[in-house]
Amino acid sequence: MEAYAFESDQSFSQSIFKFQSLVSTLQSCDSHKMDLSAAEILIEKDGREILRCLLEEHFKLRGPGMIGDSLEGSDSIDRSHKRIRPITKTSIFGEINIDRTVYSARGHTSLVPKDAMLNLPEFKYSHNLEQQLAFEAAKNSFEASIETVSSRTGVKLPKRQAEEIAGRVSQDFDDFYAERLVDDLTKTTAERDLLVLTTDAKGIVVRQDDLREATKVRAKAAEKKLKKRLSKGEKKNAKRMAQVASVYSIDSNNRTPEQIMSTEKSKTPPRPQAKRVWANIASETKTVITEMFDEAERRDPSRQKPWVVLIDGQEHQFSLINAEIESRNADPYIVLDIIHVIQYLWKAARDFYSEDDTSCEDWINHYLLMILNGKAVQAAAGMRRSATRQGIKSREKVETCAHYLHTNSELMHYDEYLAKGLPIGTGVIEGACRHLIKDRMDITGAKWSLGGAEAILRLRSIYVSGDWDDYCMFHQKKEYERNHKIHYARPERLTEPKLRLIK
Repeated sequence: MEAYAFESDQSFSQSIFKFQSLVSTLQSCDSHKMDLSAAEILIEKDGREILRCLLEEHFKLRGPGMIGDSLEGSDSIDRSHKRIRPITKTSIFGEINIDRTVYSARGHTSLVPKDAMLNLPEFKYSHNLEQQLAFEAAKNSFEASIETVSSRTGVKLPKRQAEEIAGRVSQDFDDFYAERLVDDLTKTTAERDLLVLTTDAKGIVVRQDDLREATKVRAKAAEKKLKKRLSKGEKKNAKRMAQVASVYSIDSNNRTPEQIMSTEKSKTPPRPQAKRVWANIASETKTVITEMFDEAERRDPSRQKPWVVLIDGQEHQFSLINAEIESRNADPYIVLDIIHVIQYLWKAARDFYSEDDTSCEDWINHYLLMILNGKAVQAAAGMRRSATRQGIKSREKVETCAHYLHTNSELMHYDEYLAKGLPIGTGVIEGACRHLIKDRMDITGAKWSLGGAEAILRLRSIYVSGDWDDYCMFHQKKEYERNHKIHYARPERLTEPKLRLIK
């Protein structure tokens, strides 16, 4: 069995002392009067201190990081003056002190190889602690996240620093997804029949200075009824739209219109695989749609799979999608979300039926079946004729629905889509809007800064897409490159001598 020899008998002496003290306490007669809760509290508190000491003494054992008489930086300056300078960082176990050798030359920035060896963060908190806070902030309010991390680690973070941490941890979002391994994405995509692209927008309440210009003008012109909160209708002019996108693979699922309409349970539909979801509030809609197509091309660069673009019929969004398709010479299926169609039908039915009249369901089912059979234009004409025959005077909703069906009829060949097994509903993106934005960003009273909202959206996107662990590893690698590696002429020297091995 292999073991390592320590350079001194005093190695880990403080950790051992504290551990023995805890054991002695637990062996004492007084400790036998403790109930379960009291014993847990004692061991958690003292145990955390033991872990802190272990970490601190471990770094002490490894020395101060002296790697030679001099050290050359990336600026080609040789630094030969050396001194020991300690630094304090806050780890998940508490504050630790680390001795480091500082190499310097007059008039030039000092180099600290020990910082690079340990990939010490630029700021006070360890990467692990920052990532724990960011993980919680992706799911809950900053206040709740701070409390969770504090109860887990004993470290209490100020709210302002927690917000800054979220921004720091999320900063490598774009690079992470741009540098994902194409081979892995291609393999994942190849296992499924279809590649689906879908996008939508959702509003987030932001500070007035961060509103887009047109919304800002309306917000300034609107007269607030209450001083402390927004009244009904006022929230619309307080929101900035975040564009949400998703790309995923899925197996085809052949159905008939009648199966869609049936209330009987059919076979379990295929589930999306390798789903990536993200949202962006800082950039324009065009940028996010371009990113969506970039992600699709990374997954299927040779266009071996049918692409399906699911949309809701919003004209500006549709024009941007068409521009991307044309610029890339792509040929995807463009499918109008059936859920949006059904919503238009429900509204149109109110011109014929009262809200408590169940007959409206038969009317909706009649026209929906026509639409699913690829007869959207005929359905539009039919409801208009029906309104005329019945002498409906107030028919604004019918006209709106009929216009929507007629205008988007080329995107509503549902009989063809179903026969080919394509998805026709945007449940994934609707769920993404809810999970990414509403569940976190819509907290009562929340008014976001643009940077703060973008950071949380990025963290939630990573979390929802199931990429958290991979992203954290990537982020730490990037931190090493920008905080340490870039400053050294020969970064390969930043290694420590191994402990002497005993066999």
